[in-house]
Amino acid sequence: MSLPSSEPAADTGRLRVVAAGADDVGERLDRFLASRLPELSRARIQALMRQGAVRSGGRTLEDPSAKVNAGEIVLELPEPTPAEPKGEDIPLVVVYEDDDLIVVDKPAGLVVHPAAGHADGTLVNALIAHCGASLSGVGGVARPGIVHRLDKDTSGLLVVAKNDAAHRSLSAQFADHGRTGPLVRAYLAFVWGAPDRPRGTVDAPLARSVKNREKIAVTASGREAITHWETLERFDSAHASLLECRLETGRTHQIRVHLAHIGHPLIGDEVYGASHRTKASRLGEGAAGALAALGRQALHAAELGFAHPRTAETLLFESPLPPEMDDLLTAFRANP
Repeated sequence: MSLPSSEPAADTGRLRVVAAGADDVGERLDRFLASRLPELSRARIQALMRQGAVRSGGRTLEDPSAKVNAGEIVLELPEPTPAEPKGEDIPLVVVYEDDDLIVVDKPAGLVVHPAAGHADGTLVNALIAHCGASLSGVGGVARPGIVHRLDKDTSGLLVVAKNDAAHRSLSAQFADHGRTGPLVRAYLAFVWGAPDRPRGTVDAPLARSVKNREKIAVTASGREAITHWETLERFDSAHASLLECRLETGRTHQIRVHLAHIGHPLIGDEVYGASHRTKASRLGEGAAGALAALGRQALHAAELGFAHPRTAETLLFESPLPPEMDDLLTAFRANP
């Protein structure tokens, strides 16, 4: 008697037991296991097979391309290896947290991921310490799954996965850019000047600059990049405006480069705002002081929405302007 092909995987601790029936015979093994174990990516299953973690009928199955035979297939998940880098006790503003994900309100000045020049003191270090045992492992490592990033000097909302299944779901949503799902990313941006119309779209491909590899530039050969903007408030005496920017794609430095491209660079952005210092010198005393206290580009990730990876419920979060940007807003409104 053959086992039913629709039999789900049984979860017994770190073991996953999958029943293969007559209808499954001949299917590629890694593809079959991925269909029955949605919390694991196919690449992760292939890696586990090569490590000897899959057995059936007393045999170890190490070839991902092997064909399925009827019977029980057992996959044993190893304990997640310790994360690198190590956890650090860094304060976090947690907006939402459950077993699958965590949403934080990142302060300006905090790097998201360790890299050259920032080996520690990052958001990842903070999350490893904060989440602890709730990190069941992304790719077999007890680490947070980063699906999008904010620049070091950009503040605001950021979602991070705690496990493989959440990481796969959130990554797919961000890759889809909200075209078929509820993904929303909105930013508040103070810019120099006033756009000549109330709203618009910047559709300009981006790639790393050939002149300066540390910068991003608009180029015909770059990747698609689309930013929708709307003017929320104008500060004519300060020659500045407050815009809301909604991302249809999520490229490195996208908002910063796009706003500079249309002639309204971010206030405080000394990388893409070539005339920033000259314009800042023309501000009144109060606005000039608020801008000096800001000390960074005036960009804040104010709204973030997505479908929960487990329940499919639409989650939407909002973050008010941080105090230093709120002070800039007050100063611009009062600028003589």
